[in-house]
Amino acid sequence: MSDLRAAIIPVTPFQQNCTLLWSEKTKKGVVIDPGGDLDRIRQAIAESGVTVEKILLTHGHIDHAAGAADLKEELGVPVEGPHEADRFLLDRLPETGRMYGIEGARAVTPDRWLNDGDTVTVGEVTLDVLHCPGHSPGSVAFVSPSQRVAIVGDVLFQGSVGRVDLPGGDGKALIRSIKDKLLPLGDDVAFICGHGPMSTIGDERRTNPFLLGEPIE
Repeated sequence: MSDLRAAIIPVTPFQQNCTLLWSEKTKKGVVIDPGGDLDRIRQAIAESGVTVEKILLTHGHIDHAAGAADLKEELGVPVEGPHEADRFLLDRLPETGRMYGIEGARAVTPDRWLNDGDTVTVGEVTLDVLHCPGHSPGSVAFVSPSQRVAIVGDVLFQGSVGRVDLPGGDGKALIRSIKDKLLPLGDDVAFICGHGPMSTIGDERRTNPFLLGEPIE
């Protein structure tokens, strides 16, 4: 990650990894998955000295997107992502927030829905968009081939994969997304996931039981 820098900010009772990602050359960056606890996100932005240009969403679940509408208004920046297949999740954020005891969750409509093959920018760095359905229908991952890093939301974790028992989840589609979209990125690619520690594609290819065993349903 010669140019990209990242600060991981755990937010919400689910300890979701909100990520402040920026170009060290330009000090311009993005906030990925502001699920809540905006005071922590504001503090990270202030401490980094980064100018946030946009908000990116990997998918529409409450712990990843509940703070996006408020942060968009505060910073005056657009929201990009996820894939439009997650529109139903983003529309239902207030109801889902009440269900999980997360106050103040607001529905959000992205300024730009993302499709497989699109790109987004972080300063001078370009990220490729991969549509990776399975955990949710509209999940996307952001990949920098030049920096050898990816942000994968809840598609893949260290030693695990995203749950598929929520609305729109599909176990076979999830494993297909990982094997067809993420594993080909290369074993040296490091990734930030939606919960827990970072890992590499190679480590997960060799040791992740969900990729070595029988398909999940």
